[in-house]
Amino acid sequence: MASDTPEQLLIIDDDEMFCYVMQRALSRRGFDVTVASDADQALSLARRSPPQLATLDLKLEHSSGLKLLPELLTIAPACRVVVLTGYSSIVTAVEAIKLGAINYLCKPADADEILAAFNRDCGDPDIDISDNPPSVNRVTWEHIQKVLQEHDGNISATARALGMHRRTLQRKLQKRPVRR
Repeated sequence: MASDTPEQLLIIDDDEMFCYVMQRALSRRGFDVTVASDADQALSLARRSPPQLATLDLKLEHSSGLKLLPELLTIAPACRVVVLTGYSSIVTAVEAIKLGAINYLCKPADADEILAAFNRDCGDPDIDISDNPPSVNRVTWEHIQKVLQEHDGNISATARALGMHRRTLQRKLQKRPVRR
């Protein structure tokens, strides 16, 4: 690739304001930015012009970023993907990395954090390890996410596996994840 050609960066997120802000910020930093609000649009744009970089929202309105990730990498195998989410969990972070993401960030993330995530090729052994174990509420959230992942995002099957009413599970999933 010629050095004067900007890198193609695809933002896949259903949050219009986030996309607008990130597109402006990353364009100002010299990237050729395109935006997709759903999986079909993202795959269409990637087929037309395979991106070198992509940010992928974990929870799209009608699909999961985890389901889209392998499809995107099939079209653009060299693409470096950073998964972004407001609903982080250990399970989804591990799965995102196993499926080919190079990094996983919790929202809100700014353009500088996203660019730093693209440029980190290995883990940081000096990262701070908390002395405080996660709260019971956080462990519950993590468990729900794990069971949901095991049931391919099927709310009814997950509720049955957890022994709770489907509507109760839906209410829990609509809330932001519990902090540590």
